[in-house]
Parts: sequence; C-alpha cells; structure tokens
Amino acid sequence: MMKIYDADHIRNVALVGHQGSGKTMLAEAMLLATGALQRMGTIEEGTTVSDYHPSEKEREMSVFASLLHVEFAGNKLNVIDTPGYPDFVSEVAASLHVADSALFLINAADGVQVGTELAWRSAVRESIPSMFVINQLDKAKTDFRDLVSQIKDRFGRGATVVQLPVGGGSRSIIDVLLMKQLTFDDKGKMTLSDIDEEFAAEAEQLHNDLVENIAENDESLMELYFDKGTLSEDEMRTGLREAMIRHQLFPIFLTSATLNIGVSRLMEFIGNVCPTPNQMPEAKTQGGGTIKPDSSGEPVALIYHTMAEAHVGDYSFFRMYSGMLSNGMDVVNASTGVTERLGQLFVINGHLREPVDKMYAGDLGALVKLKNSHTNDTLHRKGSSIVMEKIEFPKPRYSMAVIATREGEEDKLAQGLHQLHEEDPSLTITHDQHLNQLVIGAQGEMQLEIAKYRLKNRFGVDIQFVRPKVAYRETVHAHARSKYRHKKQTGGAGQFADLSLFVEPADKEFKPTPDIKVRGEHTHTTSWGSKVYFIDAIVGGVIDMRRFFGAIQKGVLEACARGPIAGYPVGDVRVVIFDGSMHPVDSNEAAFKSAARACFQDAFRKASPVLLEPIHDVEVLVPESYTGEVMGDMNTRRARIQGMEIEGVFQKILAQVPEAELYRYSTSLRSMTQGRGLHSSSFTRYEMMPRNVQESVIAESAALAEA
Repeated sequence: MMKIYDADHIRNVALVGHQGSGKTMLAEAMLLATGALQRMGTIEEGTTVSDYHPSEKEREMSVFASLLHVEFAGNKLNVIDTPGYPDFVSEVAASLHVADSALFLINAADGVQVGTELAWRSAVRESIPSMFVINQLDKAKTDFRDLVSQIKDRFGRGATVVQLPVGGGSRSIIDVLLMKQLTFDDKGKMTLSDIDEEFAAEAEQLHNDLVENIAENDESLMELYFDKGTLSEDEMRTGLREAMIRHQLFPIFLTSATLNIGVSRLMEFIGNVCPTPNQMPEAKTQGGGTIKPDSSGEPVALIYHTMAEAHVGDYSFFRMYSGMLSNGMDVVNASTGVTERLGQLFVINGHLREPVDKMYAGDLGALVKLKNSHTNDTLHRKGSSIVMEKIEFPKPRYSMAVIATREGEEDKLAQGLHQLHEEDPSLTITHDQHLNQLVIGAQGEMQLEIAKYRLKNRFGVDIQFVRPKVAYRETVHAHARSKYRHKKQTGGAGQFADLSLFVEPADKEFKPTPDIKVRGEHTHTTSWGSKVYFIDAIVGGVIDMRRFFGAIQKGVLEACARGPIAGYPVGDVRVVIFDGSMHPVDSNEAAFKSAARACFQDAFRKASPVLLEPIHDVEVLVPESYTGEVMGDMNTRRARIQGMEIEGVFQKILAQVPEAELYRYSTSLRSMTQGRGLHSSSFTRYEMMPRNVQESVIAESAALAEA
C-alpha cells in the first residue's frame, strides 16, 4: 500500500496550457521517470494514463481534468492534467482552485495561445504561484528568445529565465540557477557538467538577472545580495518560492516531454521550490475566514470534481484542507446536511486507483459512491460550521435548446441533464415554461457535443440541439378601451357577463377621468417576472367586484400568458375595469373570466401593441489587432457600443446587444480572432424592438402557430 504523506511532503501542481502544448505527455514522462510506468503511452494510440475516456481517445485531446501522482525525492507530487481547449476552461478553473502551483506549458513551435491566456486569467483570480514550461524545443523552427519575449509581453516582466537551450538536436539544457549544463539520457536520467564555453557568457548574464530579480522582491535577500554580491542556491530557492507565492516571479523552464528531456530536473525544482500546502497562504472559507492545513485539526475537504465511471460509479475528487479522512468515517455534507459514511479512499493515476487507509491535510484523492455529494460541496465533521470557498465557474458563453429525439424520454433527459450539471456546474440548465424549452448553457459547441455524447452513452437519451427561442415580451405603447359582452344560452342556466376595460402602459401616470373613479388597486407579479396593475373603477354596483374581481383578473392574466399579437407573455400594463353589467341568474365566474379574456385582447390590439426584446450587456476581450473586425461585426448585430477599455494586452469592448443577435456569437468571435476572443453577457433590460424586426417576429410566430 502507498505511503501516507503529510502537508510538508506534498506538492499539488496543475498542468495548464493550450491544446497540444504537451501537458498529457509531460504527465506520462513524470510517471516514466519515477518508475510508475515502464513505457510511455501516446495520444495517437489512446494509451496515455490521463486521457482515458472514450471521448478523449476519439478526439485525441483532453476533455476532463485527470488526477495523477508521482513519488519523487521523498515527496508526493499530485499532478492534475487539464484540458487546453477553450470549451473546457471550467475544468481548469476547478483544478487551479485546489492546486498550489500552476505549470503553464507552451508549445515551442506555436508560442503563446488562447488556452494559455484563458488559464492565466483563472490563475490570477486564484492568486496561484505559476511558472512556464516551454515544451517541444526539439521541434524545428523554434526561437527560444522570441518565446521568452512573448511570455513577458503577455504575462508580465516577472517571467524570468531559469533554463537556456543548448541547440537543436541536443539532449542538454543549461540551468542558470544551478549554473550547470544538464544532459539527459533516453530514460530521462540527468548528468551535470560545466557549461560549454559558447554559452558561458549568456548563462552568466541570465544567472545575474535571476539573482537580481529574486533579490529585488525580498528586502532581506536584497541586503544579502548587496553584502555578498550574489545569493546561494538555497537563498535563491527560498526567494523564488516567496516571489512565486506573491505572484511576482514566474520561472521559465524547458522540457521535451516525449523525449524525456528536462523532466527529472523540473520535478526536482517542483520539490525544492514550489510551495507545500503549509507554505501557501491559508485557504479561504465562506464568510471571510481561513483554515490552516493542520493534520491534527478537524477534517475539512472540498469536492472539486465529480465523474461517473463505468462499472465503478461516481468518483468524487477532493482536496483535504484540514485534518484527516479515513475509511469508514462519518462526515456531513455542509450544503445538504446529509451524513456520508466514507467508503474506500483512493489515490489516483488517471483510470488507475490505489486504496489508502487515510489522507491528511493538503492531499488530493478520490472517494467512490457518496450518497448525495457533488462538485463544490464541503465535507466536515458533524457540528462544524466550516465551509470552504466555492470554485467560481465561468458563466456560459453559448446556449442551445435541447430536445429528446424520441417521445416519452423527457423525464430521462431532465434527469440526465441534472446529473451532468451536478458533476460540472459550468453546464447550466434552464427551463422556460412559457417558451416550453430546455436550454443548456456551456462554453462552446465542443462542450455541448461532449454533453450529448454522455447523455446517449450514460443515460440512453438521444438528443438534438435547436436554436433557442428568445423570451420576447408584449406590451402596449398607447391606451385603448374595449367593451365585450359574453352571452351563452344552452337550455339550462346560461352565462352572461358584460365588461368594459381600459388598457394602457404601466409606466405612464394614471389620470382618472370623469367617468373613471378609482375604488381599489391591485398589483400582480407574473410568473415571467412582469407586473400587471389592476384598477377597480366600478361604480354603482353594476358588477359585484367582491364576487367577480378574481375571475376578471384570471381572465386577463390568461390572456397575458399568451400575448395577443405573437403569443409572448404580456407585462407592465395597467388594466382599468370601469363599466359593465351582470345578470342576477346567469352571471358567474366562468362568464366573467371569458369576458375579461376577450375584452383585454381586443383592447390590447387597439392600444398600439409592441414587442419588447431582451437586451444584454456584453463584454468582448480581444487583442488590439482584431478590434476593428469585431466592432464591425457588432454593428451588424444591432449593437450599441458603450465604450472601450484596456485590460492587460487586450482591448475590452463594452456593448449592449439584443439577445436574438447573440446566437452562436462565441463561435463567430473565435473565428474572427483565431480563437483569442472572449465574451461574456448578462441580461440588463427589455426594450422596444425596431418595427421591421417586430414584423418579422410576428410573422414567424404566426407561421409556427398555423403549422
């Protein structure tokens, strides 16, 4: 059974970066270098430890974050291999929330790409110590110095070189922290030697730059530097660690993962410099508190990822923040209050699992078959009030309506979607009862395709995506009166109701007229979030309002639920009941409900009805070179540009855009910006749409109704 590690001997690192930067193969190389593997797998053959799901093998790319671990130099290195495709940024966000260091891999041939920039935004939000690993330097057409310049331009001058390549075809790297030349055999074993003379001057300059960068971020080290003119290796390591924790310095390392070059030295640096859980700032809890990674403290763990595995059940991946968990222990889910009896604890290497008896603060592991615990839930002892700060998942950038292709599977579909959301909260599910549609929100088309695949293979539900309907609203722009008499005789007791209504916009001040006197007022908030204001102006008892007001209100609200001009919900109107008559025998609630519905519809159609469309506040982040094209596209979407701001190396465009014009916008934006554009949107208000657009929507609604 595997050795149990405490917080002083654990490093939690997340491998992040753009798709194809080599994260999965670096994880393979780490496993090989420590003897956990006898032979490295390949992406093409689908034999890697971390990319083991069928959807990952089919696409030859990471889709889910995979937890691995290696034992190296007396430490346990927990490694989370994250996907690099932008649609799966939520997996990156969860991984960075529980890691203590981020290793940003950069493909030497491609440079800094959008997946790296997306991950960087999450790392800054989490204030996680970070470093860069330029991978695949053995590839042709790579320029190390240009890559360093790109990194500094995109991520700040704190990026500092620790290693220097010897040249194409070489298995050697110059390490300016050690001031040695490192040569790696085909099994990854490292040999140290003096630096070749042709690189000595550059290495010396980079060493001095590194020492100065470390010293200027720490007053005590600065004094030592002034006294001695240099720093020892241990002093440099300590200074680097502290500067990484403060997000001031970001070391730059080199590897060629597939050739196992630089991997053992990278792991050595992680063990010597990257912070342990004990060296990190205390983790935040809800309510503004913090918690120490104390193995003797009360047990507190956060579930950061949930994944269903065939023939096993649900895996709950967790980070221990305090105390110890052991097999058979009872803990409480802080979100639900449900007591969970823990089964077997596991350490994980991709699809491989190894049982352990217990785990201490700072460690990452997995549990199987918890009853009712999901991503972002805190597990603690009974009576505890500690709840860990939740992972902040990105808001959806892309939405589609989803329907089951076979009738009668709506309940299975709803159950499956609910389970997917529990596992991945970045997948949002909304049901609009008025539009009768289920909408799934995600980061992009690929994430939705993976959800579709999982629904079919796990829940047996075939689905199709369709364009979501827009939640338009109907209201009036003027005022109008209408009179309606409902009279029905069928042999026995008949139906009779005579009603006169006045309809106007609710935002206009109501002004009584000589024939309309206010006797009572009532405001109704509809299930779709609008208001309908009722005024009782009946005089002389021509209608018994104590008896029939409820029926009149129901009739009007039924007409509002399916608006008179295009079938969309009505809101923000004032309805004045000012005249009518009743029959002592034939008048009843059903008659007045029918009369109210018909009378309201007639008055509404006369009062200059209009359609309102939802408007969204939109933020678009793009590199400056794409600003003109993005602005031009915005203009075709009826956008109103509110301004522009600079955010780092990006331009932020602020605009207000009709929701109907945002359909598949994330896909269009990626196409325009070579994948580097990002956007977010949020509903702000309803406003009247242009007449030509309104006529098109009304005609489309009429055609659908006829069909």
